[in-house]
Amino acid sequence: MTTTLDGPTLRSLYLPLRLTYGLVPLLAGLDKFFNILTDWSHYLAPSLAALLPISQAAFFAIIGVVEMAVGLLVLTRWPRLGALLAMGWLCFIALNLVFAGMYDVAVRDLAMAVGAYTLARLAELAAEAPVAAGARLQAVAG
Repeated sequence: MTTTLDGPTLRSLYLPLRLTYGLVPLLAGLDKFFNILTDWSHYLAPSLAALLPISQAAFFAIIGVVEMAVGLLVLTRWPRLGALLAMGWLCFIALNLVFAGMYDVAVRDLAMAVGAYTLARLAELAAEAPVAAGARLQAVAG
C-alpha cells in the first residue's frame, strides 16, 4: 500500500467528501422551501428567532439559497471555497443548536464541520500538489 497522495488513494477520500458536502447542502437548502425532510423551524433557537427582523419562512428561504449555493460551489469549480463556507456554516448552525438546547445535534454538526475542513484541505492538495509521477492532482479534482 502506498502512502503518497496519488491516484485512487486521494480519489477514495476526495470524491465521497465532495459528493457529500455538495449534495447534502444542495438538497437541504432545497428542502428549506418544502419541509419534506423535516420542519426546519424546530431547529431555530427561540431566542434567535425572536431577534429576526423577518419572518421565519423568509429566513429559511434565505438559508436555503445560501445552502444551495454552498453545495453548488463544492460540486463545481470551487470545492475548496465551498468546503470552507460549509465548515463555517456548520459552526454557526451548531452555535444556534446550542442555544436551542440540541447539544447532540450541535456536536454532530461540529463533526461535519471537521469533515468540510478536510475536504477543503484535500481540494487544496488536488489543486496544488504534484504527485510522484509528476502529474498534477488536478485531474482527480476535476
